[in-house]
Amino acid sequence: MDKFTTLTGVAAPLPLRNIDTDMIIPKQFLKTIKRTGLGKSLFYEMRYDEQGKEVSDFVLNQPAYRKATILVTGENFGCGSSREHAPWSLLDFGIRCIIAPDFADIFYNNCFQNGILPIKLPQAEVDKLMDDAGRGANATLTVDLESQEIRGPDGGVIKFDIDPFRKHCLLNGLDAIGLTLEKKQSIEKFEQSAATARPWL
Repeated sequence: MDKFTTLTGVAAPLPLRNIDTDMIIPKQFLKTIKRTGLGKSLFYEMRYDEQGKEVSDFVLNQPAYRKATILVTGENFGCGSSREHAPWSLLDFGIRCIIAPDFADIFYNNCFQNGILPIKLPQAEVDKLMDDAGRGANATLTVDLESQEIRGPDGGVIKFDIDPFRKHCLLNGLDAIGLTLEKKQSIEKFEQSAATARPWL
């Protein structure tokens, strides 16, 4: 998993509440277990019409936001079914940080497991960042995980909270496998002693 330290990029505004995982990545795209190639289907039913052509006024189809790395959105983001393809599709598109008043629990946890930083902020602060994101190509935010700060285009700073363990994992690029591998020497020592003590196993 890629480390998350400091991210500077364009923020896309998506001022909608209760965006569920089927809206993020519809069920017909869940047949793969690969984490790549899903970005083109992100928000499929909002990004494309019935003929598969781009909907020009959808935010991620607008030139200023095609390479957005931050998403500013509404409350209860990621509700619905617990499909891990949802964070996969966001990450494959290029989104590394999502800012919202709150998230569905399973989606929130899945973000951390896949190297995405979900930030919970009070509605008033989300509204300010939504306004900043509305500036198009000038909607550049900097998210500094170490200092737990979001810096806006006008120099304003918003602090955010994060669980220390999850912060450690993101800063060091550690998913569940990475955390296990940190204990590699202890695991090998245990296996050696177990093999000596119980050679019949």
